[in-house]
Amino acid sequence: MQKSFNKLLIILLMLAGNASAQSYQKIHNDAILIDTHNDILTTCITKGYSFDQNLKGKTYSDLARMKEGGVKVQIFSVWCDELQKNPYTYANRQIDTLYAWIARNPGKMMLVKTPAELMQAVHEHKLASMIGVEGGHMMEDKLSNLDNLFNRGVRYMTLTWNNSTSWATSAWAETLDTLKNQKKGLNEFGKEVVRHMNKLGMMVDLSHVGVQTFWDAINTSTKPIIVSHSCVYSLCPVPRNLRDDQIKAVGKNGGVIHLNFYSGFIDSNYEKKKKIFNDEHKTERDSLLKANADPYFADDYLYIKYKAEVQSMRPPISMLIDHLDYIVKLIGVDHVGLGSDFDGSESSPLGLDGVEDYPKITQALVQRGYSKTDIEKILGGNFIRVFKANTAN
Repeated sequence: MQKSFNKLLIILLMLAGNASAQSYQKIHNDAILIDTHNDILTTCITKGYSFDQNLKGKTYSDLARMKEGGVKVQIFSVWCDELQKNPYTYANRQIDTLYAWIARNPGKMMLVKTPAELMQAVHEHKLASMIGVEGGHMMEDKLSNLDNLFNRGVRYMTLTWNNSTSWATSAWAETLDTLKNQKKGLNEFGKEVVRHMNKLGMMVDLSHVGVQTFWDAINTSTKPIIVSHSCVYSLCPVPRNLRDDQIKAVGKNGGVIHLNFYSGFIDSNYEKKKKIFNDEHKTERDSLLKANADPYFADDYLYIKYKAEVQSMRPPISMLIDHLDYIVKLIGVDHVGLGSDFDGSESSPLGLDGVEDYPKITQALVQRGYSKTDIEKILGGNFIRVFKANTAN
């Protein structure tokens, strides 16, 4: 009798587990999953890859794995640092690359410029492909360049990258006080840029910006802003994350904070672990830098060679969800989303090895008690609301 009862209990537990798995997977499949920040464009151009190839083991992202992971809308980041000559030209080169991918895959990808086109792409089971410029320096201080980028499909611009522009100061520059004679925040032209973006229907992105720039921009914008890839300063105090008063201001503005998956913005101990790793491999790293001065090259090489050590530094997915919970408790579930920074950072939480692993986030949200309605907002609904608000006259 007891053995029969035990067998029945095991069967019931297995059925419950299967039901739970089907439940989160169905929620995931039904939702419009939107990632507001992915750097695969830069990675492919730099390394000679193509997004529509099988890049598993080489990158976090490719076209087939996005479908596997349930990504329905991807905002491709157009990026370069301050050392890039002719950044506006380089930005257009990246957009040309995305156009080429779409042209080769008309049945799988679609360029999206409006909320209506976004819904059309989703309905047609095509990857809704949007464009965000990461760094205001790529408009080269010309509103006409901003107009041209918008006409080509750019629907958000991050006012700064780590470097400041002549009209906006970055988080790193304000923190390290490397501004010299430049005043913190937006100057008058910077405020004009924000107003012009509002007029165009281009979302203002406040990731990467300094605290003063954040306040100047959010007080200037008449439309809801986005934060495309940042986390919570109170949980991980790095300059790129948002303080509580900034988070509350985003809620008041009606904007959305999209969480960055980079380990260093999630786990406050990650940078210490990274320093220990770099110290242990300093001789080899210095040798690599002599051969190639690009620090990303050295990082890539060492992280692949010492994979087990790198794995041990990664935080669990639960720490990423802690950041989401924190924002939800502070300003509500209508103001949080996902901006992975995949292919733009060297480390993500354990289990998030690429875009194919997105269902694990939905599973974690179900386990935390979030409803289907709330999960649909987090995965993409909140972004769609802000996108619509920015395109409305």
